[in-house]
Amino acid sequence: MEVTYVKAINQALFEEMRRDDNVFVMGEDVAELGGAFKVTDGLLEAFGPDRVIDTPIAESLIVGAGVGAALLGMRPVLEMQFADFISCAFDQIVNMAATLRYRHGGQAACPLVVRAPSGAGVHGALFHSQNPEAWFTRVPGLKVVAPATAYDAKGLLKSAIRDDDPVVYFEHKRLYRSVKEDVPDGDFLTPIGVAEVKHEGRDLSVITYGGALHYSLDAARIAEKEDGLSVEVVDLRTLLPLDRETIVASARKTGKILVVHEDRLTGGIGGEVSAVIAEQAFEYLDGPIMRLAMADTHNPFSPPLEEFVLPDATKILQAIRQLAAY
Repeated sequence: MEVTYVKAINQALFEEMRRDDNVFVMGEDVAELGGAFKVTDGLLEAFGPDRVIDTPIAESLIVGAGVGAALLGMRPVLEMQFADFISCAFDQIVNMAATLRYRHGGQAACPLVVRAPSGAGVHGALFHSQNPEAWFTRVPGLKVVAPATAYDAKGLLKSAIRDDDPVVYFEHKRLYRSVKEDVPDGDFLTPIGVAEVKHEGRDLSVITYGGALHYSLDAARIAEKEDGLSVEVVDLRTLLPLDRETIVASARKTGKILVVHEDRLTGGIGGEVSAVIAEQAFEYLDGPIMRLAMADTHNPFSPPLEEFVLPDATKILQAIRQLAAY
């Protein structure tokens, strides 16, 4: 059945809440309003106020309460209304949830999911556009995922809910209703920690995730049609743990690598991907590892300025051509 990215997330929540009575949803406006983006629409009517809980505007409270519930055997799905405000819950996620299993010598678990609507391209300006995923990709005990397709949005959320460790789930706002595809009926999971080659190629590789995947696929198709280039596109899907095997295999296969993400360039996951390739596939490279990302600046409100600082298909195509010519 063809569904949108946002509907796929909604379906995953319905299915997991039906499957397991310990799963519940908590966040700002998730119940009466059905979520700011209607991700939780219909859940209150189906499961009632004990399992779909509106909270005050206090992200630290949301995650802190979720940690306590997870310790007692529940499986909370906690919504940050915008990923930008996840910083208010940083201590609870990084110092409490992520360390819990280690602090208890493996005798306790913290099975919670933090849903974080992220990403620019929607003219949300400073506090409604950020991609803060790199803040969490260096924290032992966390898992970090960033689906780019409706299929993976559903499959990764279901996997995250069933995981016994805390998972930060970045869902891209721009994809909510712009991405639609056939998603099979019935239960299925997308494995955490496994990347996927979305487009096979032999001349160079684009390694990406989240909102930048679709731009990368568009650029790859144009490069093939106009330049005769065979471009491989790898969707990381999971940022922690990274699928190093798939990354290195693609680098060894094509010899030229472009890493693309919407997060800022400095300190983004592209630096870690580049380091992995440099360490494990250096002798296979036929050119420099290139990165294309958002400029190191704040998210502007002005649409032309926002477009200027963000990667898009045109900029990715230009980088592909530059790397191919090296």
